[in-house]
Amino acid sequence: MLNEVMDFAGEVMPGACPAPPYSETAFLAELGERLRSSRTGCALSRRELARRSGISERYIAQIEAGKGNVSIVLLLRLASAIHGSRPQAA
Repeated sequence: MLNEVMDFAGEVMPGACPAPPYSETAFLAELGERLRSSRTGCALSRRELARRSGISERYIAQIEAGKGNVSIVLLLRLASAIHGSRPQAA
């Protein structure tokens, strides 16, 4: 998982490649689509994902709509909830 994050970071860091600058709006929209796809692929409702992750159902809806600027820690909680494990506290 860390390698995937590092690969992604390398793609979006300035000077990493000659591609045009990334769009934050497009990034958040794609993130939301991926979250919704993962959630529905596991047959989870937003309510159940909210219960498992400790993140409000309303905020999950905002993320899925591409409107929520989610932190890395909340992404970890969502991923753990979708994959059925619990993140470990620091």
